[in-house]
Amino acid sequence: MLHPKRIDLSLDRMHRLLERLGHPERKLPPVIHVAGTNGKGSTVAYLRAILEAAGLRVHAYTSPWLVRINECFRLASRLVGDDELQAALEQCERVNAGEPLTFFEAKTAAGFLLFEQHPADVLLLEVGLGGRLDSTNVVEAPLASVITPISMDHMEYLGDTLTSIAGEKAAIIKRGVPVISAEQADEVMSVIEQQARRMRAPLHAAGQQWHVSIERGRLVYQDERGLMDLAAPRLFGRHQFDNAGLAIATLRAIDRLKLGHAAYEGIVNAEWPARMQRLSSGRLVELGPAGSEIWLDGGHNAEGGRVAAAALGDLEERVSRPLVVIVGMMGTKDARAFLQNFAGLTRHIFTVEVPDQDNAMPQDRLADVARALGMRVEIAGTVEAALRSIARLAYEVPPRILITGSLYLAGPVLAANGTLPS
Repeated sequence: MLHPKRIDLSLDRMHRLLERLGHPERKLPPVIHVAGTNGKGSTVAYLRAILEAAGLRVHAYTSPWLVRINECFRLASRLVGDDELQAALEQCERVNAGEPLTFFEAKTAAGFLLFEQHPADVLLLEVGLGGRLDSTNVVEAPLASVITPISMDHMEYLGDTLTSIAGEKAAIIKRGVPVISAEQADEVMSVIEQQARRMRAPLHAAGQQWHVSIERGRLVYQDERGLMDLAAPRLFGRHQFDNAGLAIATLRAIDRLKLGHAAYEGIVNAEWPARMQRLSSGRLVELGPAGSEIWLDGGHNAEGGRVAAAALGDLEERVSRPLVVIVGMMGTKDARAFLQNFAGLTRHIFTVEVPDQDNAMPQDRLADVARALGMRVEIAGTVEAALRSIARLAYEVPPRILITGSLYLAGPVLAANGTLPS
């Protein structure tokens, strides 16, 4: 029986289920635990690319999925098969014996069973929500605790201040385990530093113990052990240099991992869908104006909007095109904080509703927010309808189109376009 609340942060149900399963969380490959607000998935993608370039077998647990739940479970670099995933979920359901359990708890426990059963050198474990009471926070002694940029999101669960949100996420820090942090707001870094001191965990913070910069289009990373000059990440946007730097800093902070320079060059192999992803072909692309650029980004909070807008600014400097934004969001998100990032960039907003989500933000409400920011708005209904409308507009040059606002929108877009994550 699933718990009546879709999200109910607690570890009690998880501990009970894992005990009945024989504690698979104690038999996992060495774990790198990743928390934060933005950039978790991209950081995991860089970690995986580097470790695989070193010839290591890598498991990964990420969320949410975009098209298929299988995307959440990577077993020694391959996506889990339907039959083995179903068997793990059924085992969890059987031993749970009808007691309350959220779906994320069942999914995480199934992941632990799968990761225990398949040999690997490292498990990359992404926090689902928060950290302190997240279902992944049952691993007692990871190799490292990683904290990506923290900003305002999920306030209904984590608190309505940066300090409270940071406290929830910093709670993944374990005694004596190195913690590697991205660059943070001062009040966030203060919380992380305090928790690291309390847990006697060595802290490796961006801008302090390590630095990353862009020089001549390349990634330059520097810490006390030296400097690395690497090719730029394939993932687009200036923020991706920071995410790649965080992954490099993490692996250099783990004493038992001795990786050569060639492994770090593996960052160019990192892929992560729906993060400033260019859709170059497919059914949806064919609906847009001929010659247009279509980009997909699952950003859904103020900081996610900021980095997407910065990436669009970089594209505009290279090749100038009119920007059109197609946006759909969930009802719990701060639409104004997200959309104001695009107010100076776009001529035109089309609002759509996130499909098949009970808590999707009504399009008219989203449109009102955009109008209040001085944007020209049309209510389109669906992404397909928006693209058809854009195709009928007269532009001097083909436009640049961004589809954004939610990962729950990005998944159906990828499916409709025929671009499936692999």
